[in-house]
Amino acid sequence: MLAWMPHAVADSLPARPAEAHALAVARSLPGTRIVCTTTGRAQAAHALAVERPDASVVAWFLDLHPCDAARASWSPSPSNLRATCVADMPPGPYDLAVVPLSKDGETELTREILQQALVNLAIGGRLVAAIDNPHDKWLREQLAETGETVRVRPETDADSRRGPKPRTIAYIVEKTREPAKVRDFSCEVVFRDRDRLLTARTRPGVFAHRRIDPAARHLLNAVDVAAETRVLDVGCGSGCVALGIAARDPKVRVHAFDSAARAVECTRWAAEHNGLTNLTVALEAEGHVPEPGTWDLALANPPYYSDFRLAELFVESARLALAPGGTLLVVTKQPTWYVEHLPQMWTNVAREEVKGYHLIEAVRPG
Repeated sequence: MLAWMPHAVADSLPARPAEAHALAVARSLPGTRIVCTTTGRAQAAHALAVERPDASVVAWFLDLHPCDAARASWSPSPSNLRATCVADMPPGPYDLAVVPLSKDGETELTREILQQALVNLAIGGRLVAAIDNPHDKWLREQLAETGETVRVRPETDADSRRGPKPRTIAYIVEKTREPAKVRDFSCEVVFRDRDRLLTARTRPGVFAHRRIDPAARHLLNAVDVAAETRVLDVGCGSGCVALGIAARDPKVRVHAFDSAARAVECTRWAAEHNGLTNLTVALEAEGHVPEPGTWDLALANPPYYSDFRLAELFVESARLALAPGGTLLVVTKQPTWYVEHLPQMWTNVAREEVKGYHLIEAVRPG
């Protein structure tokens, strides 16, 4: 049996550059109450937990897929390390917050994560933020707006394993006072479905923030449901489709699920705000639903990235959840994958184009 060695698991899948740089900086700072975000599998959180057995380390995720992948990579998992997938940073106070970022990340989400990190730090605690852009100005400006002193830590040869060319930059901010103003980044969106106005809630990181997605409109327009119909919203996002369907008839049962904690929070809020007691919501990454094999209709607007791996997961989740003869309805701008793959497991596959979107319908065979 191998002795437990620091970095043994983390080195099996190296941290992405910004996270590796943030970890290198964090190692030079004190702290026993630590919170980390991640651009990968929380390698920084894992390493700090191993190196500081007396510390309490939280790895915060917004999506259940990377959270589960990180947990699986920690073998064995340090007892002082906790992974959690929730809509907001678990409350502090923390001595140290480690926040690696991507230059391609969502601007509002980055601002909110930085704000939450500073709010949850104890006075005297430090935020380490790193980004995969050695010429960064934007992140430094965001940190400077806090009014705190921003120390710059350029990447050094010791930080990089790929030669002397810098790939990242890191910053250290020590909290000396509570923020004068805490911004609310959430947004309420009012939209009409049939004869009813409904209010949805969106947040940074939720699809789609500050609007109802046109694809959701097309799904709602394409669906008529009878009383007692059991409907799934697969990957519900802000929940507009689930809200619209549930509001049409209190005898329709709607179950929405998503792997994103904020999507679930927003959809659950909207169900309560609009008085829709026939709509349930769950945080779910594997597609498990109550009473599988009994649902009548599954609606989905899968993302286009990941080479259709997520689309495949959406489709398979629907297949397992639907009753024989149940219908899957997908909206997409890229129909080729569905047209080629659905006939292998589904019947009556049909496609209709509406204003640049494609509605793909398929029936689960008996």
